[in-house]
Amino acid sequence: MHEQATFQSHKMLFFNTFAFTICFAVWMLNGVLVTYLAANQVYAWGPVEIGWLMGIPVLTGAIFRLPAGILTDKFGGKPIYIALLFICAIPMYLLSFADSFWFFAACSFGFGLAGTSFSIGIAFTSVWYPRNKQGMALGIFGAGNAGAALTTLIAPTLLNHLTKNGTQIEGWRNLPIIYAGLLVIMAVIFLLFTQNKKPASHAKPVREMLLPLKHLRVWRFGLYYFLVFGCFVAFSQWLVPYFVNVYYMPLVTAGILAAMFSFPSGVIRALGGWMSDKFGARKIMYWVLGSSMIISLMLSVPKMEVYSTGQGIMATASGTVTAVSKNSISVGQKVYQLQSKTRSFENLDETLLVFPTKETWQESVVAVGQQISKKELLAKGVTRIYFQANMWIFAVIVIILGSIWGIGKAAVYKHIPDYYPDQVGVVGGMVGVLGGLGGFVCPIIFGYLLEWTGLWTSAWMFMFVVSLICVFWMHRSIMKQIAPPFNLESKFSALLNADNSHLLDQILSWNDKLSVGVPEIDRQHKQMMFIINSMGEVLKNDPDFTKIAPIVDELVAYTQKHFAYEESLLVKNNCPEFAAHEKNHIQLLQEINEWREKAKGSSPENLKTLMSILRVWFPGHILNADKKHAGYFKQ
Repeated sequence: MHEQATFQSHKMLFFNTFAFTICFAVWMLNGVLVTYLAANQVYAWGPVEIGWLMGIPVLTGAIFRLPAGILTDKFGGKPIYIALLFICAIPMYLLSFADSFWFFAACSFGFGLAGTSFSIGIAFTSVWYPRNKQGMALGIFGAGNAGAALTTLIAPTLLNHLTKNGTQIEGWRNLPIIYAGLLVIMAVIFLLFTQNKKPASHAKPVREMLLPLKHLRVWRFGLYYFLVFGCFVAFSQWLVPYFVNVYYMPLVTAGILAAMFSFPSGVIRALGGWMSDKFGARKIMYWVLGSSMIISLMLSVPKMEVYSTGQGIMATASGTVTAVSKNSISVGQKVYQLQSKTRSFENLDETLLVFPTKETWQESVVAVGQQISKKELLAKGVTRIYFQANMWIFAVIVIILGSIWGIGKAAVYKHIPDYYPDQVGVVGGMVGVLGGLGGFVCPIIFGYLLEWTGLWTSAWMFMFVVSLICVFWMHRSIMKQIAPPFNLESKFSALLNADNSHLLDQILSWNDKLSVGVPEIDRQHKQMMFIINSMGEVLKNDPDFTKIAPIVDELVAYTQKHFAYEESLLVKNNCPEFAAHEKNHIQLLQEINEWREKAKGSSPENLKTLMSILRVWFPGHILNADKKHAGYFKQ
């Protein structure tokens, strides 16, 4: 990665984002095109077929994201991006000849490769920016999701124009040709105006590049992305038929509202990157997942009109019914008043209702001359509940949810460069695979849920369940990290928690026993000790993480640089246990990043404990492995 952002960095970010926007617009084409063809009865496709055709391009873009990320880490983003754009243009052009479900599905599988542009762009963007700028840079790149909005906004109008408002329906075949031309033009632009760059890990064997995928954390990030990205992709397409069927809208209007969902979600991703840099990705994800759960629950209530049994009237004494009217029942001398039905519900569709509305009335179940016993039912109660699910309120809430998911997309990817700085392509690719699979399976699930339940809002019920699982897993993982790391609390609890204890304040001091016998390695170890002790000195005067945050970032960056230097020497000198030493480095980087995340939200007292543990962790972990392989550090 770059030490600092430069003009070249910003230039590459622009072209990466531009190409990603075009690819995303291509990737989402079926959401509009399939709905249009089904609505105009060009093909007899039901909800399940529509769901599959919307999902197939997303499936392709998902399953090939990991290979695309690996190739980008190996060869750099420029050649991979150019190849992708040219390859996707071929099946997109062939789509103009489709005449059956299977022909359409095959072409969709081919141009769905455009979805892999995300993992290519993430890896290719991250190598141009330093760590403290990557959240914002990746957030800006992710704003290319707005390509979905471009398709849902422009494609319906183009279809109307190409088909002359449906009078020449075969004109739809020109739309894939236009999209194929856009892909070719973008490939030429990328070829002429971009520069290639590879990450530091590009020389590693593929097997070693895939090692981070053994970490459960990667799969947890993938589940988050399944929700905030995969479900975003699914609804970018599913909202078009949703608005058409639930609110009886024309396709163009439905496309505009779907674009209003997609566009803010893409653009706001840059804000999500900035927020993640400033406040921490963990806090942002708590807010995103919690909001997703609440809003999905709100949207789960369907548009409905329900009749139910209400409160009736029972006789208080025996007798004969002498009179029955709309408003009352007479039993002997006793008159029972009935609650009458009003006409207030007749024009409810023409008003704006936010909450469900209720009306109750009573209807006689007896006749004149009938003998009545005490406590016998005279009139049954009827309750009518009406929920309008107003279209404009629904649209606003959905747009808000899309924007929240946009912030969440940036927050998820903020974690990756922190924990896996040299494997962004691989880890980002795997997380992208899981997110892309969400975009594939969700429309299919939505189609089956709609058939089984008959409720369009069953899709939001599914969103609620996924959001709940994400919140639970994230909170459980964080709770596991509350205790000090590395299992040292039980060993040092009395020492660390003793009142006014300063026994570990300056435990890091250099002596010959710590030397590995290589001057440069010893110098780097001394520098790391100095950085840790500097943090301790600052915390003595003001136990606040914000005061040491820059020093912590310096320690993490220096640790990575130090490990890279050691690994280069071990490779050069053919260390037989290089894989084990490298694995130890990966674990140590994971631990120091966990330490940083935990320290961010710690109280002053906990910071003191964490600081003491860091001083014990350094010599106990780093120097142990280094002294073992000291003979292979020859310069």
